[in-house]
Amino acid sequence: MASAADSMASGLNLSKFGQATELKKRLWFTLGALIIFRMLSFVPLPGVDPTQLGLLADRTQGGVLDFFNTFSGGALERMSVIALGVMPYITASIVVQLATSLSPTLAAIKKDGESGRKRLNQYTRYGTVALTAIQGYFIAVGLETLGASQGLAPVVEPGMLFRIAAVISLIGGTMFLMWLGEQITSRGVGNGISLIIMAGIVAHLPTTLVQLFEGGRSGSMNPVTLVAILAAVAGLILFICFMERAQRRILIQYPKRQTQRGVQSERSHLPLKINTAGVIPPIFASSLLLMPLTISQFAGQAQAGQSWSGDLIITLNQYLQHGSLVYMLLYGAGIIFFSFFYTAVVFNPEETAENLKKYGGFIPGIRPGKNTEAYFDYVLTRITVIGAAYLTVICLLPEYLVSALAIPFYLGGTSLLIVVNVTMDTVTQIQSHLLAHQYGDLIKKAKLKGGRLR
Repeated sequence: MASAADSMASGLNLSKFGQATELKKRLWFTLGALIIFRMLSFVPLPGVDPTQLGLLADRTQGGVLDFFNTFSGGALERMSVIALGVMPYITASIVVQLATSLSPTLAAIKKDGESGRKRLNQYTRYGTVALTAIQGYFIAVGLETLGASQGLAPVVEPGMLFRIAAVISLIGGTMFLMWLGEQITSRGVGNGISLIIMAGIVAHLPTTLVQLFEGGRSGSMNPVTLVAILAAVAGLILFICFMERAQRRILIQYPKRQTQRGVQSERSHLPLKINTAGVIPPIFASSLLLMPLTISQFAGQAQAGQSWSGDLIITLNQYLQHGSLVYMLLYGAGIIFFSFFYTAVVFNPEETAENLKKYGGFIPGIRPGKNTEAYFDYVLTRITVIGAAYLTVICLLPEYLVSALAIPFYLGGTSLLIVVNVTMDTVTQIQSHLLAHQYGDLIKKAKLKGGRLR
């Protein structure tokens, strides 16, 4: 069986890809959806002057908004209709999942199966609209007052009409991206929301690489430093690939059965990924940080010098800049928390132990039932500690070096982690489609041979 599986996997080549028409349709749909996302990032909000906005963006570079701008593919600095990206949707989904764990009513809804899932998704959409409206209003107000304080006029006609139009446009853009991500997940290849975030990050990589090489050519950056940066990025990618493939395999044994070769016992392995939560913890942690910081960034700079609250927000934003101690502590704590939280959502030790007991499986040396559940919980906690530490180091150490060495942010650990992880998941899904197509061809050939024998 192992040799057959290996030969089947090795046969997944370009010739088989050319015959998989369903997979090609899915890939074309995914590519088209991502192109639409990139085109929307260049559509400005109504009532915004792109020229004045560009000058304002140059004067207010830096800070946490660069992080947000990366995830949105540059849509924030251009103030497009998708300036907020999918971050409000992610934040709303976090709130709903946390509420599901704390509220017995929502927990009961979750157990209702497909109907419960649809209700929770509807609550998430309502939360997305509310969060987008709040952030959009502060962004609109911030554009009006911040531009005036900088001696610029990015808003053609400031006032309540512009604010209402901006909020409605941002809500429409975010909801469209949410819908587009769902369509990619169901009709394309890969996770739609993750692919949209990755597309925004990848869109900045060519510009960043050009800036790095231009710095080395012009002499503004030491060539040794440039080579060291590229080597560090390559090493980081290899380390991420290794950790994402790392597993803790638990031996599962089934009762002995009578076969032609005698009495045999079946054995299998339950693979537990070291990083069970995947790329979700950094995305969730950054999303929770970005929502209040976006509001404070615009509101604080707009009210600077006008009131003590505005000056207080400005001071808070300074402490929460990239590379600062407070930002690193909050970001790291968020990553660790969501590593454990999302792992508990993905893997249920009690349910897994009950299923093993139902089908007669057991772990050698561990009694079925509660003891197996406790063993799963023990192993999962240990490997999650390793996974959380890995994610924290990957996301925080490069970010600190980026801020200390003044390297462009887009080569940070969080960006690389998302790009590598989403790429690996997408390639895995493509291989699964190719494998299913190849098995489908074998089944068709077997049916044809069977029909001829009759």
